[in-house]
Amino acid sequence: MSPSAIDPTAISALGGLDVLLDANNLQRLAEGLLVTLKVAASSILIALALGIVIGLIALSRRRIVQVPYRLFLETVRIVPQIVWLFIVFFGLAKLFGWSWSGETSGILVFGLWGTAEMADLVRASVSSLPAHQTQSAQALGLSRMQIYRHVLVPQALRRLIPASINLATRIIKTTPLLVLITVVEVLKVGQQIIETRLLTTPAAAFWIYGFIFFIYFAICYPVSLSSRWLEERWNVGG
Repeated sequence: MSPSAIDPTAISALGGLDVLLDANNLQRLAEGLLVTLKVAASSILIALALGIVIGLIALSRRRIVQVPYRLFLETVRIVPQIVWLFIVFFGLAKLFGWSWSGETSGILVFGLWGTAEMADLVRASVSSLPAHQTQSAQALGLSRMQIYRHVLVPQALRRLIPASINLATRIIKTTPLLVLITVVEVLKVGQQIIETRLLTTPAAAFWIYGFIFFIYFAICYPVSLSSRWLEERWNVGG
């Protein structure tokens, strides 16, 4: 085949692949991925730690507990995460003169959002257990703390763990919002690479964004599968 017979579109597409395979670009994408994982992991840890505590406290039927809990839960859930990011990163920083990074703002917002979701998962998981479990434990003379520790919490874990894994996946998938508060995570790095080659190699956008798509898929899909496997194995809700 003569050189003139080669499809120019194919040459352009391969040129976009060269942009992706450039060692410097791959290194930058890897560094951006580390930022993404750092924010996601920190947020998940905060959500697990605070969510479990708040969820157990929320099991109390006292109004003094339920009112602030419902207010916290609904406020965090109803307002979109991007609005919270702007409020924390731009609003609070200007109002109080605080100086914190976009990463810190992201960890705070995603951590609190995850905490609200996790707390409700804990509350729902424990509340869904049959009432006779608590009644039988009380008949045996167990204290309230012992009932939670030895009876309710171990059984609730089967319902809670798959849902917690799904929540972790949701937090990871929400991290691209950080690009809107100047955090140089993996999506922002991809945009920067594309912008530098937009005029010379338009096809680079396909390869860069396609690679980022693959990264998120490779991280989230196995996690999602593990949640589904646990649900089937434990017959959660069955």
